[in-house]
Amino acid sequence: MRRILVVLTALALAACSSKSTKTEEEKAVSKKTEQAPDKFYAKFETTKGDFILEVVRDWAPRGVDRFYELLQDKYYDGSRFFRVRPGFIVQFGISKDPKQSELWRQLKLPDDSVKQKNLKGYVSYAMAGPGSRTTQVFINLANNSARLDGSGFAPFARVVEGMDVVEKLYAGYGEVQALGGGGPDSQKIEGLGEEYLARNFSRLDKINQATIIDYSPKADASGAAAKTVAKH
Repeated sequence: MRRILVVLTALALAACSSKSTKTEEEKAVSKKTEQAPDKFYAKFETTKGDFILEVVRDWAPRGVDRFYELLQDKYYDGSRFFRVRPGFIVQFGISKDPKQSELWRQLKLPDDSVKQKNLKGYVSYAMAGPGSRTTQVFINLANNSARLDGSGFAPFARVVEGMDVVEKLYAGYGEVQALGGGGPDSQKIEGLGEEYLARNFSRLDKINQATIIDYSPKADASGAAAKTVAKH
């Protein structure tokens, strides 16, 4: 397994990769990406509560198409927020199932232009240089525009409800091991999945379910609530 890592100042946004078998490569080649709607909403039901993302295709078309497909495939269901750095980012996107992680790592995305800023609540893919995005994404916990925009991190979504939930996700383990912290080893997450995290980092919060929803943005605290619909 090969680790790919981007170092940004004293911190990094880590995306991992590994060698695949011929069978998995053939599956990856045969998988076609469906074009996403111009805009849609995704509800993430987590062990800390729910949050909702507004996803806009014009911001980063390739990234949005991939995210839409991952949601339809229920890729994120059961996965954990394995890297939580208060004041910086929350990162997730390694499947609970090692076989799924291995397959999707072969499907690297061409880059999108950076059209939006990495402001607080905006969502971008983790990457390790040009053409390396796959499934891992992060939510900015602060205005990281000055740090990240120039390095090619293209936001494709933003939190429109539940940012307080995102900010409460468990951060007690610290930075990931690859960066000298006591948190998880991303390579082991990929290789062992939920088994590794449940045994060693059980306090990390989890995505119970991520679904595409019909949603009317709230004008105020008494505004309309999201309505979950069957999309797949």
